[in-house]
Amino acid sequence: MKAVVMAGGEGTRLRPMTANQPKPLLPVVNRPIMEHVLRLLKRHGFVDTVVTVQFLATLIRNYFGDGEELGMNLHYVAEEVPLGTAGSVKNAEEHLKGEPFIVISGDALTDIDLTDMVRFHRENGAKVTIGLKRVANPLEFGIIIVDEQGRIQRFLEKPTWGQVFSDTVNTGIYIMEPEVLDEVAAGEVVDWSSDVFPKLLKDGAPLYGYIADGYWEDVGTHESYLSAQADVLSGKVDVEIDGFEVSPGVWMAEGAEVDPEAVLKGPLYIGDYAKVEAGAELREFTVLGSNVVVRSEAFLHRSVVHDNVYIGSSTNLRGCVIGKNTDVMPSARIEEGAIVGEECVIESEAFVSNDVKVYPFKTIEAGAVVNTNVIWESRGQRSLFGPRGVSGLINVEITPELAVRLASAYATTLKKGSVVTTSRDVSRAARALKRAVISALTASAIDVRDLEVVPLPVARYHTSQSGVAGGISLRTSPGDPQSVDLIFFDERGADLSPAAQRKLERVFSRAEYRRAFPGEIAELSFPSRGVENYAHELLRLVDTSGVEEAGLKVVVDCAGGTGSLILPSLLGRLGVEVLTVNNRLDEASPTDTLAKQMRDLQHLGELVSSSNADFGVRFDPVAERLSLVDENGELVDNERALLVVLDLIAAERKGGRVALPVTTTRVAGQVAGYHGVQVQWTPTAVDELAKAAQADDIVFASDGRGGYVVPEFSRTADGIAAFVRLLGLVARTRLSLSQIDRRIPQAHLLRRSVPTPWAVKGSVMRAVVEAAGDREVDTTDGVRVIESNGAWALVLPDTSEAVTHLWAEGPDTDTAQRLLDEWAEVVERAEG
Repeated sequence: MKAVVMAGGEGTRLRPMTANQPKPLLPVVNRPIMEHVLRLLKRHGFVDTVVTVQFLATLIRNYFGDGEELGMNLHYVAEEVPLGTAGSVKNAEEHLKGEPFIVISGDALTDIDLTDMVRFHRENGAKVTIGLKRVANPLEFGIIIVDEQGRIQRFLEKPTWGQVFSDTVNTGIYIMEPEVLDEVAAGEVVDWSSDVFPKLLKDGAPLYGYIADGYWEDVGTHESYLSAQADVLSGKVDVEIDGFEVSPGVWMAEGAEVDPEAVLKGPLYIGDYAKVEAGAELREFTVLGSNVVVRSEAFLHRSVVHDNVYIGSSTNLRGCVIGKNTDVMPSARIEEGAIVGEECVIESEAFVSNDVKVYPFKTIEAGAVVNTNVIWESRGQRSLFGPRGVSGLINVEITPELAVRLASAYATTLKKGSVVTTSRDVSRAARALKRAVISALTASAIDVRDLEVVPLPVARYHTSQSGVAGGISLRTSPGDPQSVDLIFFDERGADLSPAAQRKLERVFSRAEYRRAFPGEIAELSFPSRGVENYAHELLRLVDTSGVEEAGLKVVVDCAGGTGSLILPSLLGRLGVEVLTVNNRLDEASPTDTLAKQMRDLQHLGELVSSSNADFGVRFDPVAERLSLVDENGELVDNERALLVVLDLIAAERKGGRVALPVTTTRVAGQVAGYHGVQVQWTPTAVDELAKAAQADDIVFASDGRGGYVVPEFSRTADGIAAFVRLLGLVARTRLSLSQIDRRIPQAHLLRRSVPTPWAVKGSVMRAVVEAAGDREVDTTDGVRVIESNGAWALVLPDTSEAVTHLWAEGPDTDTAQRLLDEWAEVVERAEG
C-alpha cells in the first residue's frame, strides 16, 4: 500500500514562524514535523510515498530529496494552484496505480498505529476509513459521529460551539480504495470532508471511522506548537529523538557542548553542536536547535529556539519561540507566548511582552519595551467577533487606532471602488470612532456614504440597496455605557456570516491591509433624505390598511435614541393618535441598562392605562428591537410578544413559513400550524435568522428577544417596520393585545446556564449525545433531545463565554424543571 503525504499547507495561523518556511518543515524537537510523519510511515511499512506540495515546495524537495536517507522512495506532485484536500490527491493519481492507499497530513504530529488502522479497514470492507481522535476543543476540526460498529453516520466541517455534538474529530488520516478517486473531478478544488465524503455517505458507501488511541496533535497554533514539543520530551508521543539521554529527561545531540556549571532541569533537548556556557539555566520543556549558543547566566524555560540562534548573557526567555538565525542580545527579556521570526535582532535589555509577534528581519532597539506587535496583531480573546460584532471598552480595548485597523481589514476584503455605508448612534464615542473608520475606508479605495446618526434598521436598509457592498455601524454596547460595538454588515445589511468574519480576522491578524494609490483615494458623500426615503418605502411596502379607520391610540417610548428621528413624523402620516415620550437624542444615556429599561417600561404601562391607549411600545436606543405593553398597562414579555405577533401574522397570511430560533417555545409551532403556516427552526447565531429570512416564502421571522423581521420590507431585524406592521394587524383584527394573548396556550419553557471550561466543551456535548440514548436528537444548533411526549431539552455551548446554556420545555412547569435538572446534571457530570 502506498502513502500520500499532504505537504502543501501555508500554516498561516503559525506566522511569523511560517513566513519563510512551509509548516511541514517546522521543527519539533529539532526535526521537521514532516520527518516525524515519514518515519512513522516507514515504521509501519509504507515505503513508497507521494508528497503533494504547493507553498514553498522547493524547500521541502531540497530537504527530503528522494527519501534515500530515510530508506523511502519519495515522489513529489506539485499543485500550480491549491486544489483542496481531495483535489491534491487526485493530482497524484498516476503514482497510485489503482491500489488502496493511505493519506496523511505532513504537518500533524502523531504516533497512531497505522498497521492496526489498515487491519480495521480491511476487516470492515470499507471504501474509506477515517482516522478519528477525541479532542478537548473540536472547533478547528471536522466532527464525525460513528455507530457502535464504527460506521460513519454524520459529518460536520469546522463547527461553531452551537453545532458541536461530539468531541470525535477528523485527523486527516484516511485509508481509501482506489475507486474513491473517481468521485474527484480533475483540476478542480475538491475537499474530502465537505465534498467527497458527504456524497459517498449519501450514496450508502461503507465509510468507517477508526477511533485511534495514539497521540495526535494538529500543531495549528502557537500554543499547540509549544505543547507538541513538551509532549515529545515527556514521552507522550512515540517518536524518535535524535540524540542521547545523558540523564533522565535530558537529551543531547551529537557534538553538543554543555559546561558542567550549567543548570539543566529536564525534560529538555539540546541540538547538535549547540553550546551552553557556565551559569546558564535551562528549565523544563526547553528545546535548543542546532548550533545555538547560550551564554552565561541566561535563563530559558519552556522555550523553543530554532537553529543558529545566539542567546546573550543574562537573558530571560519564558514560553516563547525564537526563529532561526536570530540574535538575542544580553539582558533581553522575552515573555510567554511571544514569537520572534527569523533573522531578527533583539538588542540588549529589550523587553518583548506576552503574546507579541515579531515578523522576520526586524530589529528591536536596545531598552525598548514592546507590548504591541511589530507587524502582527494579537486579539487577546478567543475571537475578534462576539455576539454584537467587535466590542470593547471605549479607548481601552476599542481605540481609534484599532478602529482604523478593523476598517482597513474590512476594506481589504472588498473590491476597490466598492461602496460602504457608515452610521452611528448618538454617543460621542461612536462619533469619534466613526471618523477613524471613514478615514481608513477611503484610504483603502472604498467609497463611503455616511448616513450619520440614524436608527440601526435605517442603516441596514440603505446598506441592502443595490450598489452597496456593506456597511459599518457604531453604537454603545447594550447595557454597558462604557463600551462600544462595531457592527459590520454584508451587502444584505445583515451581520457578517462566520465565514466573512474569519476572512476579516485573517486580514486583521496578518496586518495585510490594502492601501490605495493617490489617484485611488475614495470619496465621502452624505446621502440626502435617507430617513425620509426609508419611511416612504416602509409605508409603500407594509400593509397599513385600516389603521386610520380604527382610530388607534398608542404610546411610544423612543428611549432617547435614534428612533426619535423618524417615529413621530412616521406615525403622523399613518393617522394614529400618538403620545411619544423620551422623544429626543439623549447623548448622555446612549444605551439601555436593565434598570433604565424596567423603569421606562413601568412608566410606559402607567401612561397606556391612564390614557386608555390601545397599546404601548418601547424601542431600544437604536430602534432595532421593541417591547410591548398591552392596553391594561401590563408588560408583554418577549416570549409572549413573539407569540402574539406570530398569531396575528399567521392568521392573516394563512400560508408560507416563519423562521424562529431553536430556543423558541414549541407553542409557536402550534400557533403557526393552527393557521396553516410552517415553522423553520434556525440556529441561534446572529446571521442565521437573516439568512433564513431571504427565502421568498418566509412571511415572518423573530429572534425571540424583541427583534422582528418584516420580510415584505426588510430581511433583517427592524423594530420600526415591526411596529408599523403591528399597527395594521391590530387595526384589522379589532382585538386587543391581551385578548390575543389569552387565546394562545401557555408555554412552560425554562432556561439555565452552567459554567463549562473551554477544554471540556467537546466532551460535554459528546456526553449529552450519549445520554440521549434512543431518544430523538436534533442538532440544528447544539443538541436538542426530544422525549416521546413532546417535551424537549436543548444543550447549547456558548460561543464566546465558558458556559453551556440549557433550555427545557414540557407540558407543565414541573416536567420542564425535571428535564432541566436532568440535563444540567449530565453537563456537570461530564465536566468531571
